[in-house]
Amino acid sequence: MLEEFAAWLVYSVLAMPQGPFAESAAFFVYDTIKVTLLLAAVVFAVGIARTFATQQKVKKWLGGRQEGAGNLLGALLGVPTPFCSCSAVPLFIGFVEAGVPLGTTFSFLIASPLINEVAVALLWGMFGWHVALLYIITGLAIATVAGIVIGRLGLEGEVEKLRLKKGRAAGMGRMGWTARVKFAIAESKSITLRVLPYLLLGIGIGALIHGYAPADFLSSVAGRDNLLAVPIAVLIGIPLYSNAAGMVPIIGVLASKGMAMGTALAFMMSVIGLSLPEMIILRRVIKPKLIAVFALVLFIAFVVTGYVFNLVIGWLPISGPAP
Repeated sequence: MLEEFAAWLVYSVLAMPQGPFAESAAFFVYDTIKVTLLLAAVVFAVGIARTFATQQKVKKWLGGRQEGAGNLLGALLGVPTPFCSCSAVPLFIGFVEAGVPLGTTFSFLIASPLINEVAVALLWGMFGWHVALLYIITGLAIATVAGIVIGRLGLEGEVEKLRLKKGRAAGMGRMGWTARVKFAIAESKSITLRVLPYLLLGIGIGALIHGYAPADFLSSVAGRDNLLAVPIAVLIGIPLYSNAAGMVPIIGVLASKGMAMGTALAFMMSVIGLSLPEMIILRRVIKPKLIAVFALVLFIAFVVTGYVFNLVIGWLPISGPAP
């Protein structure tokens, strides 16, 4: 229905002639409506869940866990947790000061931007639940294994000594259902509006690529036949900075134009989970040696994941961007 509406608006109401620009405009209208509605609904559901998981409870759950189980739990708790530069520092320090093992804390830190509700919702909407589920599984695996590796290196001394600012009220977990719904609505509105500019920018870039980019060029540079495409894509993504809302529409169009899906997703992972600006933000919390280890572990993990995706993705019934 949304595809028909987008086509009606562009070709009938706006009377655009057939061509790349009209095709890009129809794609922009369709994707904007679809992913915005999907994003708002998913963030609302996650907002309800977050009222049961206060920061104090998260610290309690993560502390004292055995290696592996603690890392997986840290990664799982990172999925519904909004991650940005303003929240990364106090959360990271808070977990360390609460006695949470460094490796478990890094599992949380890696999973939070990588497989948050925004990324999952957009991937599901654009490619179907198969790709979204595979992305969740590989993201959890990356966060868990990377956290274990970092935890075993004994780098606790590489964490900067900073004072933790007081977090939000601990009474959130005792909310009634009316208050929980109000909180979830406010969260959905706040997060959706906050990421909407990135979303529109990403969809706009994706729409231009969709209408104008030559498929043969992308297929030859970053297709399945180029064995170095994955590490090159990850390296290109490191200097960039965006969030899932801005990246998923772009990688969706890149994939539809011939870029191997695993290569496109590895590129997205590096932008939202291993970007240079993110490293600068984390420098407030950890010392250069630990930053270098963190970056190297994630680089290897993203490259391996990209190759695995390229091998597996062909077996899945994937739906691509439309129209």
